[in-house]
Amino acid sequence: MPSLKDLKIRINSVKSTQKITSAMKMVAAAKLRRAQEGAETARPYAQRMEGMVAAIGASIGDPTGAPKMLAGTGSDNTHLLVACTADRGLCGGFNGTIVREVRRVARKLKSDGKTVKILCVGKKARDLLRRDFKADIVETFEGIGRRGVEYEQAQSVADKITEMFEAGEFDICTVIFNRFQSAMTQIVTNQQIIPFQPPETDGDKEKTGGPSAIYLYEPEEQEILADLLPRNMAVQLFQALLESSASEHGARMTAMDSATRNAGEMIDNLTLTYNRTRQAFITKELIEIISGAEAV
Repeated sequence: MPSLKDLKIRINSVKSTQKITSAMKMVAAAKLRRAQEGAETARPYAQRMEGMVAAIGASIGDPTGAPKMLAGTGSDNTHLLVACTADRGLCGGFNGTIVREVRRVARKLKSDGKTVKILCVGKKARDLLRRDFKADIVETFEGIGRRGVEYEQAQSVADKITEMFEAGEFDICTVIFNRFQSAMTQIVTNQQIIPFQPPETDGDKEKTGGPSAIYLYEPEEQEILADLLPRNMAVQLFQALLESSASEHGARMTAMDSATRNAGEMIDNLTLTYNRTRQAFITKELIEIISGAEAV
């Protein structure tokens, strides 16, 4: 049986931990509000940007003259996976779900005879993937979103991807990130950004029911796409980073709330044990005193 001193030390230790987790929960809640607003505000722009690029791409009659970011390289042998995680832990299963999905996709591609390269956005992706895919990690970006996600940060990642694509280092690029749904729920999403993959519009066609409008473009579609495709890639990456940031803060707030409640339950159990142990010591001392008095 632990001594009263040991129980007291443990209770104080758990109380200190509870204060830390409670403070982290409040900080995460404050950051979540801003991150959620940023992610939800940017969604319509990213969707319209994607839709506009898809509309211009569909108007090109001869796909052979289309930019490589739209038409592709004609091969699918080398895949680049962009894993979006956090730099820090203590956010529940946020990092683990992304790493598991990257592992699943990478192993499936390798089993099909494809070459896999991994670009890590966030320190945790590199740390967790290094054991199994150390040779496949080509670059790691750290510090993104530490003080809020900015477009320049997404642009730096997009520039690296564009540089690798133009150098012929991969054929297909897929971003794997957590899409924010609520503080309790994040959806693991795989989004192909190179070559450009048009969004599904079947539901929109059923709603409109009429023929699509015909546009005349000035300058030519190929020239417009050559400028829009890199911009669209940066916008989609920016949206993915915003979604990932909001998901991270939501997951951390939920995890710290759970940890705070667990610490409270542990304190109650330890306090009960402490009181019972103290009462047992008092009872033992009383029995010893009474026994001594009777002996006299």
